[in-house]
Amino acid sequence: MNMYEIIEKKKLDIPLTKEEIYYFVNGYTKDEIKDYQVSALLMAIYFNGLSLEETYYLTEAMINSGDVIDLSKINGIKVDKHSTGGVGDTTTLVVGPLVASCGVPFAKMSGRGLGHTGGTLDKLESIKGFNVELSIEEFIENTNKIKISICGQTGEVTPADKKLYALRDATATVDNLSLISSSILSKKIAVGADALILDVKVGSGAFMKTVEDAEKLSNMMVSLGKKFNRNTMAVITNMNEPLGYAVGNSLEVIEAVNTLSGKGPKDLTELCLSISSKLLLLAGKVTREIDARKLVEENLKNGAALEKFKELVIAQGGDVTYIEDTSKFKISKIKKDIFANKDGYIKSINALEIGEASKNLGAGRETKESQIDLGAGILLNKKIDEYVKSGDLLATIYTEKENIINEISNDVLKSFEIGEKNKDPYKLIIKEIE
Repeated sequence: MNMYEIIEKKKLDIPLTKEEIYYFVNGYTKDEIKDYQVSALLMAIYFNGLSLEETYYLTEAMINSGDVIDLSKINGIKVDKHSTGGVGDTTTLVVGPLVASCGVPFAKMSGRGLGHTGGTLDKLESIKGFNVELSIEEFIENTNKIKISICGQTGEVTPADKKLYALRDATATVDNLSLISSSILSKKIAVGADALILDVKVGSGAFMKTVEDAEKLSNMMVSLGKKFNRNTMAVITNMNEPLGYAVGNSLEVIEAVNTLSGKGPKDLTELCLSISSKLLLLAGKVTREIDARKLVEENLKNGAALEKFKELVIAQGGDVTYIEDTSKFKISKIKKDIFANKDGYIKSINALEIGEASKNLGAGRETKESQIDLGAGILLNKKIDEYVKSGDLLATIYTEKENIINEISNDVLKSFEIGEKNKDPYKLIIKEIE
């Protein structure tokens, strides 16, 4: 067996065997196979695709390339959610406490933001003292004790995915359904949750731009999850405008606290209630979604979910007074309001442009090594389908970068399209895949 034969097979669209897939994954991870050969194979995969069986073996090989986290000591059915990345996507900080407050273990290993999408770990670190670097023992202990733990990946999980993703990024082979699916699922399976909801974003601020492509990706990932004996489902959600009003680390945590206090934006609240309800179903907490919805709505209303978030903060070394008084959060000093320049309805808000603007204000990273300003970001004041008059406040930007304030203000203003009322109202949850 050699790489030339494997590349030739995939070039001719002949399915690869399990042994061939393991051969190239293990060889590349160990630096025994050259970049240029794997690049050629990735391009052949990009054009000819992989079957579900091939994708399963690729995912399995990436899982087995590093540590597999054993969470069997966590009591009960452990649940997790994964978002494919969006703008203002603060759902984890609301869904986790909601689900945990209902007695279902929420065990999540998260990542940091890169590019225009935010990272859960960065958001949590805007809470003074919050520790995202837990050992596996601490992670398990916290989840058993308070039913929730959120931390960074511990150990060497899926090193093959890290190497392959970097090469895909450099060779324009990122956007292939099998490669995306195996990348996401390898990490989720390796960290051990029993049930998983995939929040697949679609639209201007998402990786998937069409509902058709989002549906194909969702079906592929749900099928993969089930082949690995994980109770898996997906929801396709709209990212043609930022979720909620806040974009930026401290701003988003404040919005999460407001949502857990029953005062959050309608779209963020609805999505969190919907995903939380489905996680309770997947965990077997209830048998009907109507009962799950009633349970999570009650725990949002009675403050149990907010109290659970406070428990999470305390357990991971954070200063809980930040949750009790959100004015303590660091917000960048330079502030500028952006106003509508005409009358009309908000037809669209380009989520990608808002995400890029927030990143440029200091809230995001260009590279993994970039430093971020936890207090930078954008606070929207209007959403799609709302009517505005010239001079109405559209958004406020926060930064420490005085030299770019005017440029970013113009970018944010241009991201709002104002005109005639849309024929169809904005739909947040587009489809569910089981």
